[in-house]
Amino acid sequence: MKLGLRLLLGFFLITGIAAFFVLRVFSAEIRPSVARVVEDMLVDTANILAELVEDDLAAMPPGGTLEASPFAQRVRDYAERPVDARIWGMSKQSLDYRVYVTDAQGRVVLDTGARPGGVAVGQDYSRWRDVALTLKGQYGARATREVEMEGRPSVLYVAAPIRQGTHTIGVLTVAKPMSTVQKFIDRAEREILVKGLWLMGLSLGVGVLVTAWIVWSVRRLRHFAQHVELGQRGGERVQAPVLSGELGDLARAMEAMRDRLEGHEHVEDMVRALTHELKSPLAAIGGAAELLHDDLPAADRQAFATQVQEQAARMQRLVERLLELSKLEHRQRLEHLAVVDVADSLDTALAQARGRAEQRGLTLQWQQRDTAPVLGEPELMVLAMSNLLDNAIEFSAPGGRIDLTVRCDGPQALLTVRDHGPGVPDYALARLGERFYSTPRPAEAGEPPRKGSGLGLAIVRQVMQLHGGTVAWAPAEPGLAVILRWPLAPPGGPSANPR
Repeated sequence: MKLGLRLLLGFFLITGIAAFFVLRVFSAEIRPSVARVVEDMLVDTANILAELVEDDLAAMPPGGTLEASPFAQRVRDYAERPVDARIWGMSKQSLDYRVYVTDAQGRVVLDTGARPGGVAVGQDYSRWRDVALTLKGQYGARATREVEMEGRPSVLYVAAPIRQGTHTIGVLTVAKPMSTVQKFIDRAEREILVKGLWLMGLSLGVGVLVTAWIVWSVRRLRHFAQHVELGQRGGERVQAPVLSGELGDLARAMEAMRDRLEGHEHVEDMVRALTHELKSPLAAIGGAAELLHDDLPAADRQAFATQVQEQAARMQRLVERLLELSKLEHRQRLEHLAVVDVADSLDTALAQARGRAEQRGLTLQWQQRDTAPVLGEPELMVLAMSNLLDNAIEFSAPGGRIDLTVRCDGPQALLTVRDHGPGVPDYALARLGERFYSTPRPAEAGEPPRKGSGLGLAIVRQVMQLHGGTVAWAPAEPGLAVILRWPLAPPGGPSANPR
């Protein structure tokens, strides 16, 4: 099972369990809380009415009732009052209090409502909890199921003592059917359920977003790790993803590990390749040095001495180019940006290469020269062009021509350097630009074909990557055309690093 699905299922499970228990607790607390609030109001009402009925009960003859008392008439008038009240969007159209009064012995002397089975006046309520406790000087209340409501108490009774001085002369009880507030309870439960479902939905939505963010971050780390592996095999270098928190620390640790691995493998590759490339010139120098110890004609001695000088110069160029390439491969970005005209940079490189071209009798000819401003480091651009011209000179036959073109192609600047040498076989085109990969140069008169180090084009490719450009090779029949592409500089000068 994938990581994202595991996280999502875990979050759904936790959210579902939490929502179930929260909704259950809320639902279980609604009815008891409403009953407590109703009981609190009944306590106040019973004590107020107990004060109002005191005089009528004290004036009642022994064995009499309060049926015809002013208090009884007022309570009945209350019950018959028309009412249409809007309470938080709910309509109330009836008054629901039931009031009954007992004397000091618990006999009912007034009852504004009737129980199923008859009127309660004259009955003995002294054993009912509300009356019995109140006559003993305690708080009296009870709940009954006179109308069955799914097994829950349907009527609350709260009593208050009727006192004359310090003596209790009776009890007044106020009853309230819970069915009158059931609609408020039902609405509250519905709102809690709906809002709970909304909350659960929002929580799940947040969970999906958090899971998606975690999976996206982990996949970026996986993508980076895969490219680190490819990079160790010569693939493109990818920057570590910018993440926050522990994942960001992990990304930075992976990048540091990648740098250490690349540094270690880079040194190994360089030493191995350099050793291979130095074998030929060292063998040539050793052979010439041994022969120079013998008595030789002056012409032969001069030839061997020249060979030693040439091979030493070859090793020097190899080491210098290798050092340049090593520095370029460890650079992450350009440092000194400027708007540079490609043709002007090529002029600087031509001035450095013109002496070698003249020695071989080569003609450097402009085919097209446009103004093509790009954003880059002037020194690096000249370095790339110098190596590109050196490569073209080495592959050109003596007396040949090298064509130069600078032009704009839409949003890009193009530099094309074409020699008229033997060209490059199709199978080798894909490997041009690799370190120490090269094809044989044209043979000099009386000499076998030479093979270069391949570092020149590797330097060109590395410089173009730092500039956000590309390098491509195309057979020119005869010869090879190397095409460099840069994005044209934005108006107003340097504004951003290409890398």
